[in-house]
Amino acid sequence: MHNRWKFQPASEGGHDSASPYTPPPVRTAAGCLFELVETVVLTVVIFLVIQTLVAQPYKVEQHSMETTLLPDQYVLVDKLTPRFNAYARGDVIVFTPPAAYRGDGTPFIKRIIGLPGDRVDIHDGGVYIDDVRLAEPYVRADEPTEANGSTSSWVIGTGDLFVLGDNRENSSDSRVFGPVQRDSVVGRAWLRYWPLNAFGVLTHPSYPELTQHAAIVRARGETAGAAPHALAALPRAS
Repeated sequence: MHNRWKFQPASEGGHDSASPYTPPPVRTAAGCLFELVETVVLTVVIFLVIQTLVAQPYKVEQHSMETTLLPDQYVLVDKLTPRFNAYARGDVIVFTPPAAYRGDGTPFIKRIIGLPGDRVDIHDGGVYIDDVRLAEPYVRADEPTEANGSTSSWVIGTGDLFVLGDNRENSSDSRVFGPVQRDSVVGRAWLRYWPLNAFGVLTHPSYPELTQHAAIVRARGETAGAAPHALAALPRAS
């Protein structure tokens, strides 16, 4: 009886001659170093893009925003949304101060109070926008707002912003150096993230008194505009 099974002898080394063993490539020290440098460079590029275009951390170094922000706290400044969502009254912003107040180059952080087209007046311990006194619950300990210097009234031009610190008695702001240019603004502070016990989103105040005033002015304008038409419809006396 013949054996039905035939055995193929193994090739030398115990591997099938049809599929020879291929050892994995050996990574050289130069290759490992190149991959490391590539990873570091890519990380730095991504970090710079985010910091330049999206958001940037800042350390508060001044007392001018107490008690909203305290010295040595860190905030995250939004650089992206102001490109399509304009700065608004009440926003806390980081900006480059005017040349005469740059000092050591530290950016300033203040709150926007006046917008282009506003007339800002400071008297009787308060801030007035177009003759309407602002309610400002964020001001430190209800401190009165006084004009610093001889100027107490400003008309805010196109591309400018009027800024004040929440700590009105200890703040160099637009009362001193006037309105700041929109182009000098770095971004909008929106998150206080360090220390952790102070973590939180910076709330945006509302100013219902200005909304009510605008509605009254608009209603008066509509009434004044309708009056001539009403008079024209009346019969003329001979």
